Amino acid sequence: MGTTRLLKGFEVELYTGRPDGTVVGCAADAARELEGFVTEPDQRNLEYITAPDASYTSQRKLLLEPRRRLRQWLAPRGLTLLPGSTLSLGDSHRFERSDPLNDYHGYIESTYGTRVVTASVHINLGVPSMDALFAGLRLLRCEAALLLALSASSPFLDGAPTGAHSQRWLQFPLTPAQVPLFKDQAHYIEWMDEQLAAGTMQNVRHLWTSVRPNGDNRPHDLNRLEIRICDLVSDPDLLLAITAFIELRLQQLWQESGRWDPLLASSLGTSELAALADANDQAAARSSLDAQLQQWSNGEPIAARDWLASLLASMAPLAEQLELTGRLSPLQNVLEQGNQAMRWLSRHQAGEGIGAILASEVRLMDSQERDPLG
Repeated sequence: MGTTRLLKGFEVELYTGRPDGTVVGCAADAARELEGFVTEPDQRNLEYITAPDASYTSQRKLLLEPRRRLRQWLAPRGLTLLPGSTLSLGDSHRFERSDPLNDYHGYIESTYGTRVVTASVHINLGVPSMDALFAGLRLLRCEAALLLALSASSPFLDGAPTGAHSQRWLQFPLTPAQVPLFKDQAHYIEWMDEQLAAGTMQNVRHLWTSVRPNGDNRPHDLNRLEIRICDLVSDPDLLLAITAFIELRLQQLWQESGRWDPLLASSLGTSELAALADANDQAAARSSLDAQLQQWSNGEPIAARDWLASLLASMAPLAEQLELTGRLSPLQNVLEQGNQAMRWLSRHQAGEGIGAILASEVRLMDSQERDPLG
């Protein structure tokens, strides 16, 4: 693999609601009247997808344009876009179906309830080779906790702090409960067929894990990696910085697989690595940058913040080569000042109400869309 920039794209889930942070669902109407928006099973959030493009400048515009259109549609209704990845001010005790006639939505509601009523951003990166894809899948699965640590934005639920930084990831029903570290595509296909036959997955999309292969005819025709662990990142520059970090990690891996492929470079077995990755994800959901994680290379403990700093240092020469150094700069701010969840919790502990915090962040989201660069 060379160092050509990868195609990338985003699946963005957003809550809609009032300027004071109260969630109000309107997904079915918005999806019907606005091009490019689709519903989620619960009508309080909806999704849009950006087209594949290797350019970070283009992706910034693609991220903000649908938000502007949606905001214009919401304004006459007294509604706006909300930050965060959980129902910060409630109500998580009831499900609001966007399509009462959709049988799959009915299955989701009856099986999982409002545990799935979260907002997030899924980051897709195109990978043309199957060997490269599954090596990348292994590395990103083992480092997914770091991506959650950077993006955590869900410390509140039903009007109270939960004690976690990513309540979304703690409550979201990972399915199936245990997913192996795939050795290659044949392993992935065999395992998927087993899950579908056993009914632990309802369809090929029903693999809800931190990172998964993606393509138009899964599990056979694959062309990209989908990172699903990140909370909603409403700041487009931070989202692109996280994406640049992922892209650089993949390029590092493909240049030095013996150093960075966990299958080749770890002293741990594949079952141990899968368990380590899942445990790290849970630790990052609770404490994000302050979490004590285990390194996949040898199982030794390391703070998430220190691990990220070490990786950023290791990728600096490649970042300069690919002209991505500037794109990474928002990550340093997160390491120094905390992620969104940590900043919100600090404000709340200083006496600020959750509603006031959300209202100010609603205004910040609005200002981001007025940026002429996007």
